Amino acid sequence: NVKLKEYGGGSAQSGGSLTLSCVQSGYSDYEIDWAWFRQAPGKEREGIAGLGRDDSTSYIDSVKGRFNISRDNAANTLYLQMNSLTPEDTAIYFCAARDYAGAPYWPAHTYEYNYWGQGTQVTVSA
Repeated sequence: NVKLKEYGGGSAQSGGSLTLSCVQSGYSDYEIDWAWFRQAPGKEREGIAGLGRDDSTSYIDSVKGRFNISRDNAANTLYLQMNSLTPEDTAIYFCAARDYAGAPYWPAHTYEYNYWGQGTQVTVSA
């Protein structure tokens, strides 16, 4: 069973940077797709960056060119490097994983991911 825990949330000023980490423990018998989701106050949780089992990456338009998803397999850690932050990036950020291949990993839908971290708050001030 895969367990995920996020680190690295906090506060930043507009234009600043933060890096989120997601440490995996446990084991899956299957290959895994990865994603970062976020949920802003009053909004639905949305997938913002995905990393497929083929090492391909995808992003929603609002973070493309600013955010980078990557993984260190030796450290069992998923990362989200966030640059040029804006107040609109304020949200709770979640890492997620799925170990089945029933559908393309992107766009990332919450119902397709079966492992979740507890979330970490990111707050960006103007």
